[in-house]
Amino acid sequence: VSKNQNGRKRKQPVSSSGPANSSGTANTAGPSPSSAPSTPSTHTPGDVISMPALPHSGSSSKPLMMFGADGAGTLTSPSNQLWDDKDLELQADMDRFVEDGSLDDNVESFLSHDDTDPRDAVGRCVDVTKGVTFMELNSVRASSSKVTCCHFSSDGKLLASGGHDKKAVLWYTDTLKPKSTLEEHSCLITDVRFSPSMSRFATSSFDKTVRVWDADSPGYSLRTFSGHSGNVMSLDFHPTKDDLICSCDGDGEIRYWSINHGSCARVFKGGTAPGTAQLRFQPRFGKYLALAAENVVSILDAETQTCRHSLQGHTKLIHSVCWDLSGELLASVSEDSVRVWSFRSGSEGECVHELSCNGNKFHSCVFHPTSPSLLVIGCYQASNFLVHLVRPTFTMPSLELWNMTEGKTKTLSAHEGLIAALAVSPVTGLVSSASHDKFIKLWKSYNC
Repeated sequence: VSKNQNGRKRKQPVSSSGPANSSGTANTAGPSPSSAPSTPSTHTPGDVISMPALPHSGSSSKPLMMFGADGAGTLTSPSNQLWDDKDLELQADMDRFVEDGSLDDNVESFLSHDDTDPRDAVGRCVDVTKGVTFMELNSVRASSSKVTCCHFSSDGKLLASGGHDKKAVLWYTDTLKPKSTLEEHSCLITDVRFSPSMSRFATSSFDKTVRVWDADSPGYSLRTFSGHSGNVMSLDFHPTKDDLICSCDGDGEIRYWSINHGSCARVFKGGTAPGTAQLRFQPRFGKYLALAAENVVSILDAETQTCRHSLQGHTKLIHSVCWDLSGELLASVSEDSVRVWSFRSGSEGECVHELSCNGNKFHSCVFHPTSPSLLVIGCYQASNFLVHLVRPTFTMPSLELWNMTEGKTKTLSAHEGLIAALAVSPVTGLVSSASHDKFIKLWKSYNC
């Protein structure tokens, strides 16, 4: 189901079983809402399903297919149920993200360290350096539940968000008004990414699927990839290969998908630690694939999947990784520290900057779009029990602005809940933040 900006629902096209249509594809009936999901089979490299070429723009008049690792196709539909008793393994994933390990019916504790009510304040700002101010530009309540991810389109005109309400939302960045709300996932959305070269974006979910959408006509997904046995934690588009998307799950399995063919191109295990929390391709070149798992960042050769570097030094779980726009620096974030690694010639894999937390705990990060020496860090609330007063004190979730060159930090009150994700647009100079307080916010630096 899709909603336009007026809030009206659009009906998805329905196709019944029958002979092949005029375009040469078979009309295949999808499973009923009550049917049990099929067990994904082991992928054999080279499995390809014949499909017509995807349109580069505009909308299709028919729903496209969901592809499993075994090559079986079913119609994309919000009613496809991908949740069964086997998802008790969800607890294993949750233990890596949740301090108390508790779950509720909507898996609301994913990445949860707080349960506060939003009390939005506009106009927050801080002087980053002399003559430069970083301030809040706009904000919107983006969801009825916690927001876990966000990302800008390559032209900076759209912002995508997703979270616990299972919906992906496209926003116009100039107004923060919704363009479209997409409701096909059956469980919370863990990651959202735009293609760097096309009007496509993709979402990953605890329903074990990856969905690819047309940002120009996002009525329903262009592709739905299934095959992961664990909850899909993260995904990314390759920066130079339009057809390639990569995803990882909580079991440590990584998959390359061909968007054009609608098939899984490769399956492998990555890194030196079990499970993968987040992955990101190196911008511009796509030479490396960074994987964060446990307290290690593994740098894989994107072509051969060989581990080139194992970045060690964090003592706690790594929540997030991000590259700078040049692809020469990589930042990794755990709750108590941020490390920046160089991938310049002659110093590949070397830790060049490190910051330890002081008060708030770290969770997400992004390199500033116009000030490359500035790292923006998303934090969450930490409590400290005073021994003598026997009462807790709290620090509110904030943005930490770290000038790596000068070794100085500035703290800016930002949200009322954990800042789960940050994104930047080099075109507009905007920074976006997504939070468990249900809000997304836009930030920008100004000369003053």
